[in-house]
Amino acid sequence: MKTLPEAFRPFDARMLHVGDGHWIYVEEVGLRGGRPIAFLHGGPGSGSQHLHRTLFDPARDHIFLIDQRGAGRSHPYLSCDANTTAHLVSDLEAIREHFDIAKWLLVGGSWGSTLALAYAEKHPERVSGLVLRAIFLGTAEEVEWAFLEGPKIFRPELYADFRDWLPAAERSEPLQAYVNRLCNPDPNVHTLPALRWFAYERALSEIAAKPGKLPAEVDAASRLPPTPFVEAHYIRNNFFLEPGQLLRDARNLAGIPGHIVQGRYDLLCPPRTAHALASAWPDARLEFIETAGHAMSDPGVMDAMRRAISEIS
Repeated sequence: MKTLPEAFRPFDARMLHVGDGHWIYVEEVGLRGGRPIAFLHGGPGSGSQHLHRTLFDPARDHIFLIDQRGAGRSHPYLSCDANTTAHLVSDLEAIREHFDIAKWLLVGGSWGSTLALAYAEKHPERVSGLVLRAIFLGTAEEVEWAFLEGPKIFRPELYADFRDWLPAAERSEPLQAYVNRLCNPDPNVHTLPALRWFAYERALSEIAAKPGKLPAEVDAASRLPPTPFVEAHYIRNNFFLEPGQLLRDARNLAGIPGHIVQGRYDLLCPPRTAHALASAWPDARLEFIETAGHAMSDPGVMDAMRRAISEIS
């Protein structure tokens, strides 16, 4: 990727011990003492990226980019021990207290929106605002849609490739079959499923994905993607949320200004979820990007997020 301007480079970075053997990587970008903002990456398990820094105004904002447990530069890498939604919410509170922040703006997309909502609903008094993209509420129905029902309708050839690699006896429950393999510690069992899962999810996230087959063998030069493993852990445990919890507790967001940026043709996190959240949260504005899917890199998405972050109080 292109080198970012000096203003977007971290002025500090540290590892914070949050207990349970976990150390959380936090980098600070922008204006020390400026408007505090926490960026929450997706996945779960993807980690913060350099590009995420460019959503913000470094002359105004004090941005904290946080790698969640098991993700990015946090340690231990890919650890799913003591790694739940409640742990991640607790980590955010520990980080806020460490930096002596009274209130902060939370920004996140996809799983990052889930975590932001879980935190804000538990600690509304600590949140000045929310800018969210591609709403995901952590329900079984959303997972079924994202990996099974949606692809069957919109990418049937891709779904067939995903399913038919499995033995015939497992094809009736392909999601469970992949999750079981991804949760197996043996690399001979989980490596190829991880590569296939990653390619499948990536193809579903792009508005103009290139046609092609999912990997059929392990390429020794391929880097093992982190997100399938952490995602499988969270899927297996229903994202450590009660059924319908985040929508039910959206009443706790009353008085918190919000802006939701939603791709109209997002196959992984469809618009109906964002609409349901906005209906339960009167202080939020819902903005559809008419030619976008799930990816933050789709045209118009990052520009809309930048505007929202700039305008929200």
